[in-house]
Parts: sequence; C-alpha cells; structure tokens
Amino acid sequence: MIEAELKAVVHAPGEVLRRLDERATGVPEVYRDTYYDADGVLEDRDAELRIRTVHGPDDTRTVLTYKGARVDEASGSKPEAEVGVDDAEAAHAIVRGLGYRPTIAFEKRCRNYRFTARGREMLATLVRVPELDGTFLELETLVDDDQVHAALTDIRAVLAELGVEDADLTRELYTDAVRASRPVGVR
Repeated sequence: MIEAELKAVVHAPGEVLRRLDERATGVPEVYRDTYYDADGVLEDRDAELRIRTVHGPDDTRTVLTYKGARVDEASGSKPEAEVGVDDAEAAHAIVRGLGYRPTIAFEKRCRNYRFTARGREMLATLVRVPELDGTFLELETLVDDDQVHAALTDIRAVLAELGVEDADLTRELYTDAVRASRPVGVR
C-alpha cells in the first residue's frame, strides 16, 4: 500500500482545529519516534525504518514501520509497511542487533482525526514538534499504486475545505527540520 500524504504548515491552527472538530472527534496522542539506518544505506535508497511508541489517552502502543522510496516526488508519498509490536524495548534491540543504529529520535504531539471524505478513509493529524516552530497538518489515506494521483487530488480538496492552501504545503521532513534545529552532534 502507498501512504498518499500531504503535509502543510498551518497558519490558523484554531480555525483548522474547529473545522476538523466538525468532521470527527480528535484523539490527542504523543508519538516518540526513533529512526534507524546502517551507514546511510536506507537514506541512499530514500527509505526509512522507524520505531514509534504512541501514548494515547487509553493505551500505549508501538509500531515498526518501513517506508520505501517515494513514488510521487511532488508529495513525497511512499509505500509503507507497518506492524504493531508488543515490546518496544525488544523491537529496538532487534533492529540494533540487525546492524541498524538510531539516527534521530524526537517527539510529536498530535491530535488525530479519522473520517471519510470523497469516498476515502482519511487520517488528519494536527502536529506540534516541541523543537520546531509552528503547527503542521498531515492528511493521508492508504491506496494501491495506481490510485496515488487520484488520492492526492482528493487530499488537496479536503485540505482546501480545512482552510489550507497549496502554498502552505511542505515536503520538509520532520527528521531534517529537527536535525537542523539541534546543535551539531546531537541526535
């Protein structure tokens, strides 16, 4: 499956939050993400390996995610494989045992909204990263390879309904932005 996704800088967070609340109930969650690589092998392939622990209002869960190379340059959408793991520490130990090392770790404070729009199940995530200025909005849906462009068109339409313009879109990765915000040598 491809995670067709667009990310935007939000200039009016209160207004976007109000419009999202009209569509669905938001769930506050804190993500603790650790990205791994082995001497840049994944980065060279435009791939990502991540362990995310999600602290929600009712539970804590951990997922292991692999994202392959971009299938759409304009959006940065990638194929994604994800699996839940019962033991976060064991998952980190396995990944390290396979020769991968943490490249960066950071926290995202999120409010997630799941809803159907334009016939697609969508996930809208309002994001704050404590190390970065601003609020971001990610809007995504999972699709087959041949549906990426149609899905991105639908996502753009929903973003417009939420008050987000094409000029607000960004392809900057959180990993790059956080890395740039930290002193040299700090992961």
